[in-house]
Amino acid sequence: MSYASLLVYRRSLSVATTTTPTIVVVSSSSPAAPLPPYCSEKRPTDSGSLSAAFLRSPVSSRIAVWSSSRRTHRPLAHRLPSPQPWSAARAPAPSIYPHAPVRSICSLIPSIRSHPRSENRLIRTMDLNGDAGAKRKRGSIASAERPAKHLKPENSALTPGDATPANGTVYDIEDEDDAGRLLALGPAQADSPEWQATIEEVVKSVVSIHFCQTCSFDTELSMSSQATGFVVDAERGYILTNRHVVCPGPFWGYCIFDNHEECDVRPVYRDPVHDFGILKFDPKAIRYMDLTELKLQPDAARVGSEIRVVGNDAGEKLSILSGVISRLDRNAPEYGEGYSDFNTNYIQAAAAASGGSSGSPVVNIDGHAIALQAGGRADGAATDYFLPLDRPLRALECIRRGDPVTRGTIQTQWILKPFDECRRLGLTPEWEATVRKAAPMETSMLVAEIILPEGPADGKIEEGDVLLQVNGELLTQFIRLDDILDSNVGHTVRLLVQRGGQDVEIECQVGDLHAITPDRFVTVAGGTFHDLSYQQSRLYAIATRGVYVCEAAGSFKLENTLSGWLIDSVDKRPTPNLDEFVAVMKTIPDRSRVVISYRHIRDLHTRGTSIVYIDRHWHPKMRLAVRNDETGLWDFSDLADPLPALSPMPRKADFIQLDGVSQPAASEIVRSFVRVSCTMPLKLDGYPQAKKTGFGLVVDAEQGLVVVSRAIVPYDLCDINITVADSIIVNAKVVFLHPLQNYTIVQYDPSLVQAPVQSAKLSTEYIKQGQDTLFVGFNQNFRIVVAKTAVTDITTVSIPANASAPRYRAINLDAVTVDTGLSGQCSNGVLVGEDGVVQALWLNYLGERTPSSHKDVEYHLGFATPSLLPVVSKIQKGVMPELRILNMESYVVQMSQARIMGVSEEWIEKVTRANPSRHQLFMVRKVDCLPAGFDNTADTFQEGDIILTLDGQLITRVSELDVMYDKEFLEALIVRNGQEQRIQVPTVPTADLETDRAVVFCGAVLQKPHHAVRQQISKLHSEVYVSARSRGSPAYQYGLSPTNFITAVNGEPTPDLDRFVKEVSKIPDNTYFRLRAVTFDNVPWVVTMKKNDHYFPMSEYIKDVSQPCGWRTVSHRAKCKDGIAPDANLNPDAMELGYDDVGDIEPETE
Repeated sequence: MSYASLLVYRRSLSVATTTTPTIVVVSSSSPAAPLPPYCSEKRPTDSGSLSAAFLRSPVSSRIAVWSSSRRTHRPLAHRLPSPQPWSAARAPAPSIYPHAPVRSICSLIPSIRSHPRSENRLIRTMDLNGDAGAKRKRGSIASAERPAKHLKPENSALTPGDATPANGTVYDIEDEDDAGRLLALGPAQADSPEWQATIEEVVKSVVSIHFCQTCSFDTELSMSSQATGFVVDAERGYILTNRHVVCPGPFWGYCIFDNHEECDVRPVYRDPVHDFGILKFDPKAIRYMDLTELKLQPDAARVGSEIRVVGNDAGEKLSILSGVISRLDRNAPEYGEGYSDFNTNYIQAAAAASGGSSGSPVVNIDGHAIALQAGGRADGAATDYFLPLDRPLRALECIRRGDPVTRGTIQTQWILKPFDECRRLGLTPEWEATVRKAAPMETSMLVAEIILPEGPADGKIEEGDVLLQVNGELLTQFIRLDDILDSNVGHTVRLLVQRGGQDVEIECQVGDLHAITPDRFVTVAGGTFHDLSYQQSRLYAIATRGVYVCEAAGSFKLENTLSGWLIDSVDKRPTPNLDEFVAVMKTIPDRSRVVISYRHIRDLHTRGTSIVYIDRHWHPKMRLAVRNDETGLWDFSDLADPLPALSPMPRKADFIQLDGVSQPAASEIVRSFVRVSCTMPLKLDGYPQAKKTGFGLVVDAEQGLVVVSRAIVPYDLCDINITVADSIIVNAKVVFLHPLQNYTIVQYDPSLVQAPVQSAKLSTEYIKQGQDTLFVGFNQNFRIVVAKTAVTDITTVSIPANASAPRYRAINLDAVTVDTGLSGQCSNGVLVGEDGVVQALWLNYLGERTPSSHKDVEYHLGFATPSLLPVVSKIQKGVMPELRILNMESYVVQMSQARIMGVSEEWIEKVTRANPSRHQLFMVRKVDCLPAGFDNTADTFQEGDIILTLDGQLITRVSELDVMYDKEFLEALIVRNGQEQRIQVPTVPTADLETDRAVVFCGAVLQKPHHAVRQQISKLHSEVYVSARSRGSPAYQYGLSPTNFITAVNGEPTPDLDRFVKEVSKIPDNTYFRLRAVTFDNVPWVVTMKKNDHYFPMSEYIKDVSQPCGWRTVSHRAKCKDGIAPDANLNPDAMELGYDDVGDIEPETE
């Protein structure tokens, strides 16, 4: 027999860090063969050199692997597993495989190489709703560390490769403990010819499943993911996989076979409780390979059986993992607050599977599927959990016969408990003896764990009851219990339990498990609702009734939680179920404000009460979706058209009095503040939020003009509500958006407000550094605070750009700071003089998103009122300002810098005289990319230019840049490359910078590149810019990322939205098409997508001032053969903008 040497090298990195071991396999023909010249048995004492230790031995015997670090030598691994006795039949013949033992050791390496550190594995594979003890097999996010604007889909996972390491290949292990565990867990020997033949047949039946759940439903959020399945009926086209792959809600997906043929799949069955489901495909669609199926043989699962898990592990197309069954009687793992299986035993083995392996077949050497991969540990251990195939086999047989898959329940969760625990619960010795005699191999019994209120067993079975008999039959296993209940739906069963040593006989009516599993949902006012499910009820031990909010959005976005709310009443009317909820919502007019009562399922002790604004104009349809198991789709129908909004009525109110405030100016300015709430139905322009609230300043009470931060009202596709004196709520509309200075002017109807609102007096003089002022602001509790302070600094700033997704930011403005701690606590307010004149607005500025915390930075700064006056004056006169701006961003340069860059002493002296307080000029930091239609050959600024004059005026203050408000060209004197030059620079009309159209296509929000994009990019590749995308959509599934530009559809150029809409309208439903795209960083690539009109029809939003909302909707929805397509998914919380926020999650693998 051949021998092998296993060496572990350590590379010393530094004194403060650990070293990285490297495994090297060296083969030899006999135990006495000398070591290669580069190896030595002696452990070097030099800490800076490579250290090695080895023990030569036969492969099947004990192997010790030593690691040499700076101070210690300790073993990494102990024994290679030998699950099957070593025999000549299983051992490769040396004459055929002269280096077989070397290959046996090498077979350890792929598992070592692929297995991540335990903490990384937990992060990558733990289910979002899971706990640290168990996980569903979710895979890694390959592109999570790269900004989305660099993102292109990774295709390497679909590329088959040779997994057999060559002799002498070096592999790295990240951690000593991982190395020890994995050496022990890896396959002990190369697969025998029998296993090789088995695997060759099995892989033909295994498929990679790519799927989406298009909207949040029950325990699952909308998502795009990958998993595994295997063919169980090649003739009819049935694939078995997990229930959390088939999804409880709307599903669409496809599967890829071993030869890379692809076909669509649709669900035909998902079990209400157990983690399995069945998909169907068209066998005729597979033309280039002979379909094979795996036989389900649940009775072949035994402790000690050697197995292989064949699937899409870690998102790879095909991975083969080995293990040995160690338990057959494990309780179903708990995954946390999401979906969990129960009322079944699980099979346990150590296979070290990871994400993407969900739904993989667990096969024995005969090639039969004996279990279904479902989950595993999330703490780094290699333990995996497999679902027995008894109930999947029954369901498959029912579907083959065309019979319904009946599922019975008494709404009780049972768990397996060993005899010692059962004795403590009161199991008598007589019954224990009876059970052990009848089932000598049993070591546990079924014990009641959770009994749902108002269920068939409520008041009859108690927690801790030990189940003895059902219908007179001694029963200790879940399989038989399921079989009895499934066969007696609608009938009565007799149970005998032991409670505290006493026999108790119980009769229970068996209910229909499908009846308490939701198969429909309703969308209204932006939210999605269905009846509370058995899964959620079991998790929290509550009755299976109530209206569950599975997607809290639109009017029903409650307390910033995406799902989990139970609606008790709406408009003071109870809503005990979905039908009652629909009946109430039909009677509520658009734009109404109603009181709702609700609880969160995780805190049923606390009842919340809120006033919600019912939006039936951005979300006009009330739609019912019903699952259709014949087609695999969800059929949509309209329930009711929206009732028109009621005419608003004038209301009276008065403002508060400030107690203890001696400054009259503060008392008066209170009457000029209003609260502004802005709700956006669609994410545009990179803005990260769907709702924002702050305070605005009334600058004209007679006309209802209010100035508010643009961080609160970012664009005009929105609903704006103004609250006056904390009493009167009126609607408002956007009048003006300033492109650079971070303010928006909105207007409300003053005739509806019978309150002493005062117009704020705006100063015409710029506030100065060191000047005393009165700070009046609103803190986080919306309470007004006042403080005497002084201006500490006035400096020119530009808010930092957001690197991953461009969005509006203020640039080229003088920011005022004050000497009070309240300035950091208050996002809105004013600086007011003793005469009551407002000297500056105190505004919040949306900044960048920090990479470490993934939170948005918000700056609080003052903005002097003289810069605001020209715009306000024109609007007061009924003239809409048509401003023009320079397409550049500047920053301050001091005279020392200016002199070095070529500014003459003459100009430096002029600057000193013109601005004694600040000796400065402005340098061009970045030139915006010009919009389409501008002459790119004309003179314009370049990065690095120092601006001396504009139209003859020396520019030493940023406010002096406002001279270009109404001029098409400006004459600029600049210093470029050390030389003075005069150029004619064009200005850009601000009307062209705001978004006036958006197209929602396949879940992607497309628009013209907004101003922030032009500020950060040097070239516009097209006017079709991906602004956002929805989870669970084709855009998400196929990797069309935000910040990409689409330049062509099926080879046809799409320079603008009109051409894009024209080209994609030609594409039939459920058909692949090609998009040529360019990333933000100018990398071209091609994405193939499949159109899905059923769940994601195309729609447009076009600005139209004649409409009540200021926008009109154009629907491209088409009649589908399987029902009416829904409106496009407009939940902004289900959209990502290109960075990692709540719901901005990269596609995962199951």
